[in-house]
Amino acid sequence: MAKYLITGASTGIGAETSRVLAEGNELFLVYNRSKEKAEQLKIDLEVMGAKVHLFQADLTSEEACIRLFDEVCLVTTSLDALINNAGGLVQRQSIEEFEWDLMLDIFNLNTFSLFKVTSLAIPLLMKGSNASIVNTTSIVVRHGGPTATLYAASKGAVDTFTRGACRELAPTIRVNSVSPGVIDTPFHHKVSTQEQMKTWAEGNPLKRNGVSKNIADAIKFCIENDFVNGESIDVNGGLYIR
Repeated sequence: MAKYLITGASTGIGAETSRVLAEGNELFLVYNRSKEKAEQLKIDLEVMGAKVHLFQADLTSEEACIRLFDEVCLVTTSLDALINNAGGLVQRQSIEEFEWDLMLDIFNLNTFSLFKVTSLAIPLLMKGSNASIVNTTSIVVRHGGPTATLYAASKGAVDTFTRGACRELAPTIRVNSVSPGVIDTPFHHKVSTQEQMKTWAEGNPLKRNGVSKNIADAIKFCIENDFVNGESIDVNGGLYIR
């Protein structure tokens, strides 16, 4: 029974990753506001054969991150994978309008929380089997995300962190990231119009946007392939090609 900790686990990519990894495994699922969805997900995953623990935490503060791992350490002494999925765009804002508080909000959510959670998870991962970390970044790391440049920069920092961490933590812990393209999830329901989603789909070589399982399958690949390390895997249907 492998042990996986997933942040941002109650909806979208996090929830689907939980489903893909569920059968026969022990899941430690972290959510913030979506309590009812998290509790329903727990029920669904247990039917699929998983052992599930739920943790509520607003990871934008150091104290909450520390408290989370205090709680996790009460129920396990090891982890086999950490999936850093929590994050969000927060708000679109043009560069000339940047506000300091928004900059802090975006980096606290997408970057600093991930750094701290990773740091706190290392002792547990050191005791795991084929231990790995998978970070969720974004296609905006590639093209800069006009009107979402703060979000792009926060994810770009995670991309760089992934490369550094893969060397620093090897050979015991592998570190990779998955870079989603336009994925039809609650993330976009909040920050993108239907017209934008349609335009992106039409501009994709596959003529459609992705779904959460496309990303969840890539995360599972990073966890299971023990010679993948330091990679940033693009899953965008060809919308951006390196």
